[in-house]
Amino acid sequence: MGMSELRIEALSARTIVAVNALSLKPGQEQFVTPVSYSVAAAVTDPRTSWQRVVLDGDEVRAFIHGNFDPSAEAPFSSILWRVNVDADVQGRGVGRFAVHALADEARSRGIEVLHVIYEPGELGPESFFTRLGFTPVGETEYGEVIARYSL
Repeated sequence: MGMSELRIEALSARTIVAVNALSLKPGQEQFVTPVSYSVAAAVTDPRTSWQRVVLDGDEVRAFIHGNFDPSAEAPFSSILWRVNVDADVQGRGVGRFAVHALADEARSRGIEVLHVIYEPGELGPESFFTRLGFTPVGETEYGEVIARYSL
């Protein structure tokens, strides 16, 4: 699988089933949804939500959910809520491709900083986000890490 074959498209009725079927590596389940995501999901506006799938050919390989809400306070004004990469293709640049697409979208909206919130932990996504250039800047009331990426 080469990076050139990957493409991104809006989440649709056709792809949502495949998103729900994405597999995780053992131990990753606990890191999929930080508490803050569940809390914010209740108030996420469909007009500010950015949900995409990464396709390799016709296969859904990843799902990414960002939110851009200029009326919200940081980190919620520009945030990567979720990136799920199928276990079979983790470590092959699919997640990086997805996050770069979200960053491109943020830049196109004139946004200069992207945030992410994640659970700390040995099997968690911290090393992935660090490699992409996110820097921890604080934590939520639930003990999750808040990190930022300058665009």
